[in-house]
Amino acid sequence: MPRRFLADLALLVVTAIWGLTFVMVRDAVHAYPVFAFLATRFALALVGLVPVLLWRRHHLRSVGRGPTGRGVRLRRQLAAGALIGVALFAGYAFQTMGLLFTTPAKAGFITGLSVVIVPLLGVIFWRERLHPAVIGGVAVALVGLGLLSLSGVRSPMAVNPGDLLVLACAVSFAGQIVLVGRFAPRMNALVLTTAQIATVALLSAGISLVWEHPPVWPPRGQPLFAALFTGLLATALAFGVQTAAQRFTTATHAALIFAAEPVFAALGSYLLIGEVLSLSQWLGCGLILAGMLLAELGPGLRRRRRMTAVESV
Repeated sequence: MPRRFLADLALLVVTAIWGLTFVMVRDAVHAYPVFAFLATRFALALVGLVPVLLWRRHHLRSVGRGPTGRGVRLRRQLAAGALIGVALFAGYAFQTMGLLFTTPAKAGFITGLSVVIVPLLGVIFWRERLHPAVIGGVAVALVGLGLLSLSGVRSPMAVNPGDLLVLACAVSFAGQIVLVGRFAPRMNALVLTTAQIATVALLSAGISLVWEHPPVWPPRGQPLFAALFTGLLATALAFGVQTAAQRFTTATHAALIFAAEPVFAALGSYLLIGEVLSLSQWLGCGLILAGMLLAELGPGLRRRRRMTAVESV
């Protein structure tokens, strides 16, 4: 069986796992405090990374030195990972709190808006030019967001607060993607990932201790199962599978596969809790998905057509 097919299949399994977590997290945070749950989830993710860290310990000893001794120092890489981790923490905090008030299917599609928000942040912070396909994707996704969130709402002031929280989550995840794009090419991926996960775990634990005072830790029952599933499978294992699989497939294939995450969220929500969206909400979901694909794939497809035209001359 071709490696590329196996890599795409592995990424599809990871995407399905991510989509199914929306229902699990929703049920967990209705029974257990939000930040205590996040602290447990990311602490378990750190535990899941321990075997990888031990396996790569010899390589990590040379991180920051580089072949000429002028590599980015480990301290700076950890600081960069912590900064990215703050954005990641904000994303998960807004998303998890949003699931207290909105549905898993809606949360999945709104979270997917991070794909179209990334280029907008590039314009704001680095004055990058927007590709026409990205502008079109943003416009289509915003119309979809309106249909998804405003269906049946008489006044914009009555928008579901959970939808707004998840929209803030999408902005935060977009910021995390932008920061990773800035730092990752010059730094070690495992160091950055470990620092991010540790930052989310520490911030979540600190806020939980000050604000929530969880009655018992670790959680029990369904919240514990959700923390184990999301921490070990959806974070630690998914990171390893994604890193390995993307060596054998293309960025375009990966983008197409990852765009299916909200679809799996909607499917899981329907199968597990019977969530049914209205026709206008499904239309909004479809437009959000179309906007994501247009913004993510449009510039690359146009470049490919240009290259093909040049090669045929």
